[in-house]
Amino acid sequence: FGASRAYYDLVERRIAELREIRVPGVQTLQEFADRRLAPAMRTVRSVGERQDSLSARIARAANLLRTYVDVALEQQNRDLLRSMDRRADLQLRLQETVEGLSVVVLSYYLVGLVSYAVKALSKLGLPLNPDLAAGLAIPVVLAVVGLGMRRLRRRLAHYEG
Repeated sequence: FGASRAYYDLVERRIAELREIRVPGVQTLQEFADRRLAPAMRTVRSVGERQDSLSARIARAANLLRTYVDVALEQQNRDLLRSMDRRADLQLRLQETVEGLSVVVLSYYLVGLVSYAVKALSKLGLPLNPDLAAGLAIPVVLAVVGLGMRRLRRRLAHYEG
């Protein structure tokens, strides 16, 4: 289209340079060009304008589509982050449950060790009741193990943070 416009402008300049003189009954080159080329050039300009308009609309549609895709990706990312957050919460609850069970298991074994130690001491002749000693050791062992786990958790949190 640009080449057509340039050619038309060149033809008009050349015709103007001819400085035609009107001969009665004969059509001038300027009139011929105006009748034959001018409608074609108006068509070229019109098609060019339509093409520019169409390009602008396509660009707007592409921008809208890009925006739609970006919004969809952001929604997917938001949903993924929410899912990851839920999984992290579940993992934390599971970890806390395991820690609680670990306190119980460690306490059980430590009370068992205390019971074996008191039984051994009673066999050596010391006046100790193994069942009473084991029963009295339960709260002490639970407190010591619980405080130890809390201290360990704080140290791990300090290193992670």
